[in-house]
Amino acid sequence: MLAPRPGHAMSVIQRDRASLWHPYAPASVTLPLWEVEGADGVTLRLRDETGRRHEVLDAMSSWWAVIHGYRNPVLDTAAKRQLDTFSHVMFGGLTHEPAVELAERLVAMAPSAADRPRLERVFLADSGSVSVEVALKLAVQFQTASGFPKRQRFLSIRGGYHGDTFGAMGVCDPVDGMHSAFPGLLAANVFAARPPAVGAVPEEIAEWQAHVEELAEEHTNELAAIIVEPVLQGAGGMFVYAAECLRILRDIADRHGILLILDEIATGFGRTGELFAAEHAGIVPDVMCVGKALTGGYLTLAAMLCTGEVAARVSIGGAGALLHGPTFMGNPLACSVANASLGILDDGTWRRVVARIGSGLAAGLEAANALDAVKEVRTIGAVGVLELNTDVDVAAVTSAAVGRGVWLRPFRNLVYAMPPYISTADEVRRMGEGMVAAVAEVHGP
Repeated sequence: MLAPRPGHAMSVIQRDRASLWHPYAPASVTLPLWEVEGADGVTLRLRDETGRRHEVLDAMSSWWAVIHGYRNPVLDTAAKRQLDTFSHVMFGGLTHEPAVELAERLVAMAPSAADRPRLERVFLADSGSVSVEVALKLAVQFQTASGFPKRQRFLSIRGGYHGDTFGAMGVCDPVDGMHSAFPGLLAANVFAARPPAVGAVPEEIAEWQAHVEELAEEHTNELAAIIVEPVLQGAGGMFVYAAECLRILRDIADRHGILLILDEIATGFGRTGELFAAEHAGIVPDVMCVGKALTGGYLTLAAMLCTGEVAARVSIGGAGALLHGPTFMGNPLACSVANASLGILDDGTWRRVVARIGSGLAAGLEAANALDAVKEVRTIGAVGVLELNTDVDVAAVTSAAVGRGVWLRPFRNLVYAMPPYISTADEVRRMGEGMVAAVAEVHGP
């Protein structure tokens, strides 16, 4: 049994089991737990319940956030410098340089096109789910200010995931999502079929387009906005769909006078091979949510961006203000680290790095095509996915991967990797090989 820490009768893991509640888990955790004793670069130093230590490559980027690795000197310096100034102030009636700089950076980076209004107004939030809540509230307020107070529903697509707060849950997949325990509490929104996969033939896309247009026409007087994850659906299934479908949604939104909200929380900042996944389709949304990699995984921070037209309409109509204000909105410590994180992306070398990681994952996962347990192997940008024919034995696959020096967090029937951008070619190779070997060990060759 793992020895207790000095001053404690129980080990960290024992104390965890006595008092903490983990995400999507019962109060009494039965799955294996590992204590993190340290982290550097792409490596986590773990200690298991027997006291044995493991060094593993973090193939998850700590749920897709740690794109620059652990203990990154640029981000460390930014955090320490801001701590020496001030760590937090309220954002009501006050402002500060880190928040202003971050807003300017986000506006400059956001997708743009000569024939579309720019995303030029930024609302800072404290998590991705909250940024989605803000976007949904903004859309309803926009429609009310535009003279359409009955437009309070949203059109989304099956397989989507936008967060665990109530508004966000209401636009997640209502059937196969993770929120079926709350059917009577979630808003009754409108859901189109999941878009055709990347590489779909024109006939499939045309059929899907007709289906979505029919829904939009039927519910025009009720819809405030369309909300989707662009190109890559994350926690709803790691599904990659045809970019043409985004152009279709942009056109439908324009013709029906509803907003297009893109949830780039998981896809933003280069993960799919473009700075923002919207750029695969060459479109600009009316509203965009970002988070996760925004601070390089150091601190919780997210943002909602919208066009000047949307911001102006909300500001002069109805309540005359956007009705949201988190306590930790615009936290200067988080903003300072976010500026440093985005600064690392400024030189554009991330494109080459993401392409290299993607090629490495594709090569490393190729062997999984020979496994009977694997239904499909897919990659996009710096993302690699093994879709199994049955649900993953999460505990067994995770343990098998740790034994091979790789940290994974499978869910449903998916084993996937989103490595930090600093991962070397050898580290990416080891991640891919570890994924395939862990699946083969647990689910058979």
